[in-house]
Amino acid sequence: MFSFFTRQRLIRRGLASAKWRRRLRQSEWLDSLKCGGLARWSVIGALALLLVSLVSGDCEQPEAAQRLLVEFFVYVLSVALLWMNHRSVWSDNGRLLLLLGTLVGHVWAVRFVAAGAQEAAVPSFADWTGADRQQFWSLMVPYALGPMLISVLLGQRLGIVLAIFGSLFGAMLNGGLDARFLVISLLCGFVGALTTRDVRRRTDLLWAGTLVGGATLVLGLLLGRAGGVFWEQSVLSLDKLAWQCCAAFGGGIGGALLISGILPVLEGVFRITTPITWLELADLNHPLLKRMTLEAPGSYHHSLMVAQLAEAAAESIGANAAMARVCSYFHDIGKLVKPEYFVENARHGRNAHEDLAPTMSALIIIAHVKEGVDLALKHRLNREIIDVIQQHHGASTVYFFYRKALEQQAAWRSAALEAGGQDEEPPEVKEESFRYRGPRPQTRECAIISLADSVESASRSLDKVTPHKIDQLVEELIQKRLAQGELKECELRLSELTEVGESFKRTLRSMLHTRIAYPKPVSSSGRSSRVERASSRG
Repeated sequence: MFSFFTRQRLIRRGLASAKWRRRLRQSEWLDSLKCGGLARWSVIGALALLLVSLVSGDCEQPEAAQRLLVEFFVYVLSVALLWMNHRSVWSDNGRLLLLLGTLVGHVWAVRFVAAGAQEAAVPSFADWTGADRQQFWSLMVPYALGPMLISVLLGQRLGIVLAIFGSLFGAMLNGGLDARFLVISLLCGFVGALTTRDVRRRTDLLWAGTLVGGATLVLGLLLGRAGGVFWEQSVLSLDKLAWQCCAAFGGGIGGALLISGILPVLEGVFRITTPITWLELADLNHPLLKRMTLEAPGSYHHSLMVAQLAEAAAESIGANAAMARVCSYFHDIGKLVKPEYFVENARHGRNAHEDLAPTMSALIIIAHVKEGVDLALKHRLNREIIDVIQQHHGASTVYFFYRKALEQQAAWRSAALEAGGQDEEPPEVKEESFRYRGPRPQTRECAIISLADSVESASRSLDKVTPHKIDQLVEELIQKRLAQGELKECELRLSELTEVGESFKRTLRSMLHTRIAYPKPVSSSGRSSRVERASSRG
């Protein structure tokens, strides 16, 4: 309250800026809740009690202790597997809650359909026996619900992990271990995880649900869960088989529709961006991008070229290409605040830095990162995009203005020596004043965008574009970033960095191609007409 009035008083006196810039605020309480050990073990313990009580159900007293012990050790095994092989999920309590909570929800859905729904009356099928109804509802069990959801949100490997442990707990629901249920659940869960590996459209989920339904039906027929075709001597009833087909495909497609509906909610709650959302964000009609086309057209074109470079490089090493493309679109939105101070937006050959000191010019250039974060927060962009805006320059130096400041300092000293004023010292040039505030790139995608940004900018300064010059430029820039330590905090390996460089070279050769200089047609008067000159430009 008091700081607000103090700020307003300084603004009226001209001693403070009236502009309020949005910043990312860090909270120790939220950090401890997200990564703290106490919160992690609380989540694990609470979900363990919920899952064990759900699986145990109403079991006989003599077997209760044994079943509880088995279920407890299976749960401990799942948690140990996450701790050993999936450290990124283990260190993030939100994702750990999502994974284990989905496991509990998956087991609950399986129990509801397999144990509860099979007791429901089916008035339309009065001639059906209890076994017929049991077969019908067993085909509607959502075997792949959890694996498909986790595969879309957290990746295929974790989807397979959930398929394994979801199948184990589902097979123990009715006491003992149902081997046929375990096999069907495992195979359908694997099909669901594999078919949702690279979901880019909502319709891909429906296709995955259809394949899961087909797998459920085939396995049900083979293992005697449906129809009695192979293992019973009864006459095959086509109408019952038709309804069982509807049940199998209805269960798979229904699970896919459910996932499609709750996916946006889970993305917002757990701050996860799926490939579907990345493709939605790739729409160039976003208000910020439309502003760039009008106010900073040079920066907009630069961002498109960086996106092309980054997407191809990310695909070459198996990184998130859609994320690299979208984040490249927005990485320079901070230049919208003062676009004329960036060379790609200069018009009519005017240099806005001519009348500014190098320190002031560097301050304006460096500020576009903070301005970009401000605009990103205002327009509610994803956290991954904000991280790329913050990190794409790392802790590098605005070298052009730093060198200009050193040259001015040397000229000042020379002039002072010639004038005899040897005691007068020029202003000190500190490299920190010309350095971005960081942090350095933390992910592979951010490192690729950072390299693509520098490569695309430097390629515009080539006098004559040749494959050799392009190769030399890319290798020099990558080696320079390595020497400066800009890539030491990301997960980019040297072998991947080599492949990224090769991708940059291939893309630059296609982007900076040369064209044949066509001769201009000459009219009978000896001069080419305006129409001929226009058409000769191709």
